[in-house]
Amino acid sequence: MTSHEENRALRGRRGECEELDRLLASVVSGHSEVLVLRGEAGVGKTALLSYLVQGADRFVIVRATGVESEVELPYAVLQQLCAPFLEGIARLPEPQRQALGTAFGSRTGEPPDRFLVGLAVLGLFAEAAETTPLLCVLDDAQWIDTASAQTLTFVARRLAAERIGMVFAVRAALESDEAGDAFDALPALVVRGLADADAAALLDSAIVGPLDDRVRSRIVAEARGNPLALLELPRDLDAAELSFGIGSVDHAALTGRIERGFTRRLDQLPAPTRRLMLIAAAEPSGDVTLLWRAAERLGIAADAVVPAQEAGLLELGAHVRFRHPLMRSAVYRAASERDRRRAHQVLAEAMIRDTDPDYLAWHRAEAADGLDDGIAAELEVSAARAQARGGWAASAAFLTRSMELTPDPGERARRALAAADARLQAGATDAAHTMLAIASAGPLSDLDDARAQLLGAQLAFASTRGRGAPSLLLSAAKRFEPLDAAVARETYLDAFTAALFAGRLAGGGSALDDVASAILDAHWGDAGRMLPSACELLLDGLAMLVTNGYATGVPLLRRALDALRSDRISDEDALRWLWPASRAARALGDDVSWLELTDRQVRLARRTGALAMLPIALTERFSVELFRGDLAAALALAAEADAVTAATGTALSPHIAFLRAAWGGSEGEARALIEASRNDVSARGEGLFLMGTELTSAVFLNSFGRYDEALVVAENAAEHPFELGLSTWVYPELIEAAVRSGQADRGAPALDRLEEIARAGGTDWLLGILARCHALLGGDELAEASYQESIERLSRTQIRMALARTQLLYGEWLRRSGRRTDAREQLRRAHEFFRDAGMEGFAERTRHELAATGETVRARSVDTTNDLTAQETLIARLAAEGRSNPEIGAQLFISPRTVEWHLGKVFTKLGVTSRRGLRATAVAPSGPGLGWADPRSPIDLRQTRTNHKETRS
Repeated sequence: MTSHEENRALRGRRGECEELDRLLASVVSGHSEVLVLRGEAGVGKTALLSYLVQGADRFVIVRATGVESEVELPYAVLQQLCAPFLEGIARLPEPQRQALGTAFGSRTGEPPDRFLVGLAVLGLFAEAAETTPLLCVLDDAQWIDTASAQTLTFVARRLAAERIGMVFAVRAALESDEAGDAFDALPALVVRGLADADAAALLDSAIVGPLDDRVRSRIVAEARGNPLALLELPRDLDAAELSFGIGSVDHAALTGRIERGFTRRLDQLPAPTRRLMLIAAAEPSGDVTLLWRAAERLGIAADAVVPAQEAGLLELGAHVRFRHPLMRSAVYRAASERDRRRAHQVLAEAMIRDTDPDYLAWHRAEAADGLDDGIAAELEVSAARAQARGGWAASAAFLTRSMELTPDPGERARRALAAADARLQAGATDAAHTMLAIASAGPLSDLDDARAQLLGAQLAFASTRGRGAPSLLLSAAKRFEPLDAAVARETYLDAFTAALFAGRLAGGGSALDDVASAILDAHWGDAGRMLPSACELLLDGLAMLVTNGYATGVPLLRRALDALRSDRISDEDALRWLWPASRAARALGDDVSWLELTDRQVRLARRTGALAMLPIALTERFSVELFRGDLAAALALAAEADAVTAATGTALSPHIAFLRAAWGGSEGEARALIEASRNDVSARGEGLFLMGTELTSAVFLNSFGRYDEALVVAENAAEHPFELGLSTWVYPELIEAAVRSGQADRGAPALDRLEEIARAGGTDWLLGILARCHALLGGDELAEASYQESIERLSRTQIRMALARTQLLYGEWLRRSGRRTDAREQLRRAHEFFRDAGMEGFAERTRHELAATGETVRARSVDTTNDLTAQETLIARLAAEGRSNPEIGAQLFISPRTVEWHLGKVFTKLGVTSRRGLRATAVAPSGPGLGWADPRSPIDLRQTRTNHKETRS
């Protein structure tokens, strides 16, 4: 629309305009605001954006418009928006500087992680907004390149106190069943049609001459308040129809009718004008000089544009601009296939070869009349450039078109396989399946055929997390044995992990056994790189544990864990192997390895920017800190995991929330989360976390003395003995529940199983737990010695929760034996731990026992830190450790200004005035600890690089 038409279309938009005025006022006052305008084509979104920009006279404004096109260049729109702030890149932390430089093509390196790019853009925008509020406006956002859309939505989700407004206009049919877009999760304002009175007024203002009332009513009804329709539909009617209502009703879809109206107006233009408009429609960059160079090749004179300009259909200013995006669509669709190819051909000829090789390759591809391997090869090079910049969706589009133009069947299959992989990396699983089907039709080389099989398995795992994925990964691993031993072992590990995740929910129920047996039967070839021996030992040890039991598997696993702790391995290998190693350490009761490896995994995931792995690593470390009794550290890790998942848009099971509720003794909340967690992990096919839910439920129920219930839950979990890292610890809960419910005989099989594991493991943690269980089941004559052995052994570990559980049980036994003074000593120690660790269920159980000995326990004092939110607590803890605002922001995916804003609230709530004051409060860590980088450590949380092969949850 023209600016005059936009102003007329704003009549009747009082509510929408007031909302935009409120947004601007809020940003000026120091807040961040995000809004998505959603509505059908022509409803007035662009007019509202123009109104917004006109009112933002005190703002720095950056603006871009998406263009419908089959080709996209990664980060193209983002680069346009960031152009005014590029000098600020030099002040970003180096990892962010590298990521953004690679994304924009000014640096080379590994493909950048899109979240690290997002953090860099957030930093640029936040710095720009320090002195003057910033307004970012994006029209037709549904058509911007995928990488830019993902980055901008990331930035929008992380805004808080930066004086930044971000407003997107997105075309969307309001009653559509279509899948959502990248902007779905952001606050939205639905722009609907004008009221009938306002629509009639707009219609009257656009028509010169008499208008029959019946015609007016019909047009208003058919337009449904759409301003563009109100301006365009009357153009299809002649003077007689407008004056006397002659003509038939058109019931076609409104958008289609508008587009057909544009086509009829196009037909009235001279042929040179139509050819010029087709060239403009075929070139998505809107480059006016390129348009004229291409037009010259068709002999189109400069005055050919005049009829289109006079009809209000095309503007040539700094960029090519059509009256409306539907006009561009109408021009392109109305042209013949031959004319379209000719338009792309002259655009390719007019391009300066070295300035934009990717657009050049695309135009050459669209101009191709049949198969052309030369152009297909150019597109493959463009795909590699897009991939190097982190543009997986763009890379997939180039590879798909490259495959379509490839004449050789083998090359066609190879390029289809590459396109399938790129589609998977971009998260387009349906399109990946389509490309994989083409690739699998072959012919493929043996290595590519194995890769195709692996890709199919990865697609299955991405879709279901378990169930059918283990068998598919297992088949792929076998294919790789003679072709690439390292990839074969890694794929076997993926198969083992998939089977572990699926657990009891895997199809057939024996997936883990099948994978373990295949690992031990494998015949490794000599091709490919060599894996570190620690990784090979770990894989063999895990397989041996499953197939032959703990006595045989533990020695190999011990060697593997020792090697992983002492040997240097690459970051890539560590990211893959540390998680199963941590699970193995927990299963063996090796607390030293468990603490060290989980700490290393968290640090590594932070440092390398492995954001797909980081929430998993944080969740495992969260369990470590709970077992150690450091509730503050555990909650800080949980807050960080929440920050990562909120920033990336991924989701974990509600396991952490459930653990927090169960540990904190919130019985009602924990019971509700038990069911939610069970339903969630069952739906996702994650039997491993179903075991986690059952184990935590058993602990929770034992803490409240619900022994009968705990016994049922623990017995059900104990039927699945190889859910690594969890099943070992079900047996002590089962035994305690059996004894306390008066059904000690039901605990005997669990004791036999625990005995086998503990004797094989030989650690103080396992043997201490075993001694406690002997005390419960062995009768009074063995109880005291066994309890004392348990306390002695567990005192040598860092698993303080296990020690406190023994002290509680020992105190209970002493009280029942009439030894109240001795009982008080054990119960006091247990109560102190449970109170400080926030384990309210066990603390209450211990208080009852102490009361039975005649001792009064004081109520817990109110802790002012409880007033802090989880994020405020984490920020306060990091600040107390000595982190700067940029360092805290980098870890939590927020801007330094937002960190400062949160710290201001923390200072007020805690009654301190500086970071120095924080170190004397309860939020400060007692020391550098595990899981938190020492400020003096060479590890810098800003030192994050990319991990482009993200696994999507």
